[in-house]
Amino acid sequence: MKVLHVITGLGAGGAEQQLRLLLRQLPKSHDVVTLTNPGQVAEGLTRDGVRVAHLGMAGNRDGRALPRLVRLIRGGRYDVVHTHLYRACLYGRTAARLAGVRAVVATEHSLGDTQIEGRPLSRGVRALYLAGERLGRATIAVSPAVAERLHGWGVAPHRVHVVPNGVDVSRFTYDAAARTRTRSALGLPADAFVIGGVGRLVPGKRFDVLIDALRELPADVRLLLVGTGPEEEVLRQAADRARVGDRVVFAGERPHTAADPGSIDLPALLSAMDVLASPSVDEAFGLAVVEALAGGLPVLYVTCPAVDDLPAGTAVRAVRVPCTPASFAVEVRRLRAEPADARTPSEAALHYSIARSATRHLEVYAAALGASTPGVSTR
Repeated sequence: MKVLHVITGLGAGGAEQQLRLLLRQLPKSHDVVTLTNPGQVAEGLTRDGVRVAHLGMAGNRDGRALPRLVRLIRGGRYDVVHTHLYRACLYGRTAARLAGVRAVVATEHSLGDTQIEGRPLSRGVRALYLAGERLGRATIAVSPAVAERLHGWGVAPHRVHVVPNGVDVSRFTYDAAARTRTRSALGLPADAFVIGGVGRLVPGKRFDVLIDALRELPADVRLLLVGTGPEEEVLRQAADRARVGDRVVFAGERPHTAADPGSIDLPALLSAMDVLASPSVDEAFGLAVVEALAGGLPVLYVTCPAVDDLPAGTAVRAVRVPCTPASFAVEVRRLRAEPADARTPSEAALHYSIARSATRHLEVYAAALGASTPGVSTR
């Protein structure tokens, strides 16, 4: 089975990192094409031996990309085309059908209640999404919450398959040496209590709440933000206005696996933290929360389907809080006052196996190649 994955970009986002992790578990007959931005993850995929093509798309309405993608699909003689992220789903599904590929699968990584990849869910966005969905055979939802949203939009239940994101728990094992090295490199005091935030620096992630919470916390508490995005300068200015600019570290984009031993990657950054805080009010899965739990970190979150979908008592180190600075400040003070626990992987993280996710993907591909697709699977 030869599969082409079409994705909007290959920067260090959650969907992009998830694709790389997935391809490490699948047969070596999977290629990738990115519409734009062949960044860190493209480099990592190439090191892994995956063929990566860059379509060079200039913008959302660059119609020249469509015939180029059709030719690439035809030339590769692919059995399945698997699309990821909104723009790639629109162009990839269309190109696949024009190229004669009927087994078209899409993964919905980022559909929230009010936005998709930061776009407000306008009537036009929804209409385009549904028009593209009809060109495929199956949509993978990364959580039951996303599946319910798709059903509410009118996507037929038999076309939706729930395959949760996966985590390689061993990659996030707590590393005391990495903690010391990372704190030193970023200028974080060894004895500081570090709140971490991981994700795109966009308004929907609500990292401004953590900056406001920092004003209410002792001077030894620091905030470490991992990611880039259009909100970075706004957040820097907010930190300066709140007079906590010297207590906020912007670490930028970081890969899940560093190219060079000793480099600062995401697992090293999580080791440097004392708690992960996720103030986002609209999540499709909550991958950063699961990765933090894999590293044994306590987590404070507002919305996280990955945790909320688990049986009660599974994620004992994850605490749900209201999206207010005061709520986060109260919980950080509590954690700061408690003796530090051993950093062992949470049962919640162990639930989300990347190997299990890969197996389910192969099942969805096989169903898409057949005459019909099975009903919704919840795990």
